[in-house]
Amino acid sequence: MRARDREVLGAGYGLGHGLVGIGAAPDDEKARRMRDGFAALPDGDFVWTRAADGMYWLGRIAGPYRYDDSPAAREVGIHHVRPATWLDRPFGEDEVPSGVAATFARGGRNFQRIHDEGAERRTTELWDSART
Repeated sequence: MRARDREVLGAGYGLGHGLVGIGAAPDDEKARRMRDGFAALPDGDFVWTRAADGMYWLGRIAGPYRYDDSPAAREVGIHHVRPATWLDRPFGEDEVPSGVAATFARGGRNFQRIHDEGAERRTTELWDSART
C-alpha cells in the first residue's frame, strides 16, 4: 500500500486502521480502471503490504470499497480503501513467497496482482499457520 509521493506511510496507515488502500490518482481512464478493479475484488482476497521497517504484512480484504477523505487519509495519500483483516505478526523477506518479495523489490507502487503460481499456495499456508 503506497501513495506514489508518500512511500511507505500508507502501509502504517492501513495496518493501524484495518484497511488496505490505494492512493488518489488523476481521474483518467487508467486510474478509473485501477480503482474499479480494486473496488471489485472479492472479500477474502489476500493482500500484502510492506512497512517502513521492511517487514511484510499479510491481510485479507474484509468489506466494501469507500473513498476516504479524512485528514489522516490526506496526510498519507491513501483515499481508495477497503476494510482488511491483518495478521498479528509481520513476515521477513525469507518467509514470504518469492513472487511477493520480487514485486516489492522492483519498487512497484501500484496495486498489482502477483503472477506466481506458488505465491498463492504459500500465502495460504502462512495465513493458515498464523491463524491457528
